[in-house]
Amino acid sequence: MLNESNDWAYNIAYNAILQSMRALMYAQGYRVSSKNSHIATLKFAEIYFTQDEIIFFDRMLRKRHQAVYDVAGTISQKEAEKAITRADKTIKKVEEMIFREKP
Repeated sequence: MLNESNDWAYNIAYNAILQSMRALMYAQGYRVSSKNSHIATLKFAEIYFTQDEIIFFDRMLRKRHQAVYDVAGTISQKEAEKAITRADKTIKKVEEMIFREKP
């Protein structure tokens, strides 16, 4: 997707992070309601992620919202690449947390 659209590559990376955090929530027995679900998921993630990670995720949420709902074409290739790298790291971290906790 990176060759087609930085905005969509960023959006996909953001959604990968969001869904991995939700998987962690579900693994812990929690469910997120549909109202303010992105914010609720981010608040839950504060238990498991560093403050720097949470700040990065929060900025991604805001930047993604802007790119999807306000002005297309605002995501640079460097931002998209960084988001993809962060998504990969986040997914791996969540997998380790989920599967480490299971017997």
